[in-house]
Amino acid sequence: MMLQRSHKLPPQPENLDFSAWALFLDLDGTLLDIAASPESVLVPKHLIDTLARLRTGLGGALAILSGRPLRTIDRLLHPLLIAAGGEHGAVLRLADGAIAEAEVETVVPAHWRQMIHQQAENWPGVLVEEKSHGLALHYRADPALGVAVTALLEQLVESDPTFEILPALLARELRHRSINKGEALRRLMATAPFERRRPLFIGDDVTDEDAIAAADRLGGLGLRVADCFAGEPARVRTWLGELAAHHQGNGHEGKADGRTGR
Repeated sequence: MMLQRSHKLPPQPENLDFSAWALFLDLDGTLLDIAASPESVLVPKHLIDTLARLRTGLGGALAILSGRPLRTIDRLLHPLLIAAGGEHGAVLRLADGAIAEAEVETVVPAHWRQMIHQQAENWPGVLVEEKSHGLALHYRADPALGVAVTALLEQLVESDPTFEILPALLARELRHRSINKGEALRRLMATAPFERRRPLFIGDDVTDEDAIAAADRLGGLGLRVADCFAGEPARVRTWLGELAAHHQGNGHEGKADGRTGR
């Protein structure tokens, strides 16, 4: 599946009314540069400060939508604790801190996990990333193993088509078909302080297409890093920094404290 093309440009900071918009951001490949492994990503210190200022300026209407587990999102962005959809939305934290999890039927079966781990032992360079609902296999260390990884997962989903294989950059992920970032965005948009705003989502991968489409359908904007930021997370960070600086420089006051609106 290829990413669609878009000719949209990110709004100029001076043209974005903080009282009218909600901001949704992917993590890896959008805010953070892709690294050799999920554990080796680097989080620039200024990024956390920028996100904190944006969340305050937006009255709390800022959320991270990531394939990462919620606990990993919190570790990477510590001490910032904000609304988020972890595991593509399987675990959702609202702005008030309440947690909502997908049904137990959406959890990858235990015997599948065992089979995957056993097979991965024969594939040096393949990393199994466990999640509470899903599971991802990363083969960045040996891209040639992509065919074998995909074949194994295809064998599993053939026995239960309610699950699907999600392609990502040098990785494949198992998730339930009912879970995606678009649904996570829609659910958050139905809650305070997101409701009655327009969503702006930025993402870089196939996993973000559902949220891009959902933002568009809700009257907002879905932006792709490749099209709008030359494929560079550094440019996304720069744009966010300019957005925060412009808002702060115009003397606007936010409505949220330093946590999740609690």
